[in-house]
Formats: sequence, C-alpha cells, structure tokens
Amino acid sequence: MTTPQPRRTALVTGASAGIGAAFARHLAADGHDLILVARRSDRLETLATELRRDHGVRAETVTADLTDRSAPAAIVDRVDGLGMTVDVLVNNAGLSKTMFSDTEWDTLAAELQLMVTAVTELTHRVLPAMKARRWGRIVNLSSVAAVSPPCAGLLYTGIKSYALNMSQSLDMELKPHGIHVTALCPGFTRSEFHDVMGTRDVADRLPGFLWQQPEDVVREGWDAVRAGKPVCITGVVNKVSAAAMRPIPGRIGYFLGRTLNPFK
Repeated sequence: MTTPQPRRTALVTGASAGIGAAFARHLAADGHDLILVARRSDRLETLATELRRDHGVRAETVTADLTDRSAPAAIVDRVDGLGMTVDVLVNNAGLSKTMFSDTEWDTLAAELQLMVTAVTELTHRVLPAMKARRWGRIVNLSSVAAVSPPCAGLLYTGIKSYALNMSQSLDMELKPHGIHVTALCPGFTRSEFHDVMGTRDVADRLPGFLWQQPEDVVREGWDAVRAGKPVCITGVVNKVSAAAMRPIPGRIGYFLGRTLNPFK
C-alpha cells in the first residue's frame, strides 16, 4: 500500500484579485489548503468561502499590508497561531507607480518594501521549516520586464530584475534541501494592476495578442514549478520577445527602453 501524501498548504500574497486569486483557485483545485493574504479583508473572505465550498480545502485569511515593515513577521506569527505550515509560498503582491522623479519618496519606499523587502523577508522566514521538512516551493512574481530593456522612470524593471536574479540564486542554493524556487515572468495580464498604476487608458490601447488571462499565467507557472524550473516566461509572445532581447547590446537596449516605453 502507498502512503497517502500529506495535504500541502500554500500562502499566497496579493490574493484578493488578479494573478493572486487565480493562484489560490488553481492550488485549491490541486488539493492545497490556503492562507490568503491581502489588504482587502472582504474580498479575501469571499474567496476563502468559495474555495472551501468548491474544493473542500481549509482556507484561512490574513489581512495585512505588506508595505508595512512589520507585516511579514506578523503574517508568519498568524500562520503559526493557526497551527499551519507553509509548504508553498507565492510572493505575488505588487504595485508600481510610473515616473520615479514625480513620485513622493514615501510611495517609492512602500513599493520597495512591498516587492523587495517583504518578498525577501517572507521567503527567509518560511525557509527554516521547509528545510527541516526537506520540501518547499517558492514562487516569486517577476516580469518579462526583468529581461527587457529598462524603461525610463520606472523602478519596476529593477525590482523585477531583483526578483528574477534572487529566485535563480536561491533555487541553486536550496535545491539540495528539496526546495525549488521559481521566478514567474508574465507580460501584460488582464487584472487590476493597470488601474492601480493609473495606466489603464494606455494599457487598453495595446493590441489584444499581447495580453494573457491570469488563469493562463498561473497554469504555465505552476507547471514550471512542478517541473523544478527556476524561470518561467509565460505566453508565446513573451517568450519570443525575451529571446529576441537577449542578444541586444546594452546601449541599444537602453535606447529602445527610452523610445518604446508605452507608459511614458
């Protein structure tokens, strides 16, 4: 007789909408219990109720703002209080403002806290238990922007490059411990992201073939995680674009980033 596999638990940040909500639904359908983290408690509770009803999984919610420096420690304390362990960590929460020089420092600092410091701290805090169990999966939301020419005025490209490089480095370090880390690099995805950025009008003028649905991004991403791939660029268009960008010398890439930035 085979020993039944224990049910795994996934913690998903930014779970109230978009790719985060799609990840939660996908993982619940795959039999994972969920810890849903976001700022909007009403949306989290609605999603948790849906997951319990449709998939029979345990779904807990943690209302937290990851721009707050105390949030990562508080989230892990809450998980411990629930008697749960994090087997899968999906660092999905994100935002971006457009122009660096026109944005107040407090807003930029919050962006860095959310997508650099909180991602790194949450990862660091869940790793000891993963290493002790010799099993873990970590997904860090990067972007195809991480392998594209930098765009004028955006911190976002640098932040997502950090997520990409950090994920690859951690994957090499942690694979001997049974832990895989994947940088998920989508392109334009149908979600509320551009509403938050204030670039919805510009985004809506982009051709439809550039866009993916969150569910398609998650499906490709989770397949890559299960295959132990450290990087997943989703969608045919993004794969072709990323491959085409690799041979471009730095000066040309810089020029393209300045001239072709759709959000300038």
